[in-house]
Amino acid sequence: MNPIELNELVDCATTAARAAGEVICNYSGSAMEVFFKKGGDSLASQVVTEVDRKAQDAILQSLQSSIDKYALGLLTEESEDDCSRFEKEYFWCVDPLDGTLAFSEGESGYAVSVGLVARDGTPLIGVVYDPALDVLWQAGKGLGVQRNGKNWESQPRNGHLTFTYDRSFKIHTQFSSLCHALNEVGVKCGLNDLQAIQFGGSVMNVLHALENRPGCHLKLPKPGEGGGSLWDYAATACIFEEAGAWTTDVYGQPLELNRRESTFMNHRGVLYASGYNLGKKITEAPFFFE
Repeated sequence: MNPIELNELVDCATTAARAAGEVICNYSGSAMEVFFKKGGDSLASQVVTEVDRKAQDAILQSLQSSIDKYALGLLTEESEDDCSRFEKEYFWCVDPLDGTLAFSEGESGYAVSVGLVARDGTPLIGVVYDPALDVLWQAGKGLGVQRNGKNWESQPRNGHLTFTYDRSFKIHTQFSSLCHALNEVGVKCGLNDLQAIQFGGSVMNVLHALENRPGCHLKLPKPGEGGGSLWDYAATACIFEEAGAWTTDVYGQPLELNRRESTFMNHRGVLYASGYNLGKKITEAPFFFE
């Protein structure tokens, strides 16, 4: 895909994300019907609202012309996987409302996520829109990152290591020991301490770690289904790569963003870090990842 086509599709994804954001804002603070679907082993992965579905409709309406023009596949959270992602050269990977549980509870930390992924799992486009704060991040492979239309470069802000985690991880048996180990990694990087924050859904957790660098977001492997899904990470993986940051599984291997076995990422976990050295030190730390 050449730069002109890529730029065209970045614009298309941006339009789609903003259209979904408008739907979400119209429902913010209102009573809504909440449903439960088959998901992972956490409540956050099972909750869905009418807003998720209407936001997805808005996105698909915006993306349809690009799907037809470029013969793109499609994977979305609120529709059954039609496996077109294994047949087409590229596919849209969409989460119309990441952080649904936070949104339904009137909390911040939700976002729209639209990514374009190659059949081999390479992230090519990442657009994330935070409708609550009206902040939009966009990236295309080789095009850099923009934040609200301006070229964006994240600079270190803190003397501590920011660690963002999903709300279900707070009660994980290894939560305390992982925080201790990450604190030691931070010390080795010359940082004072660890600031562990649950910021919202996976998408905003990941971007919060980048915006408040040095930072990381980590999900451990587990035997059951869960650990986030492809649509949670497709867009942010592109943004991180274009920002020169680290995105792998917890063993330091590339994320499998087009898994055949499942849309879940529980098999090898997920690790995002705001810098290469930080990510490398985490994967080399003597805990959990043997």
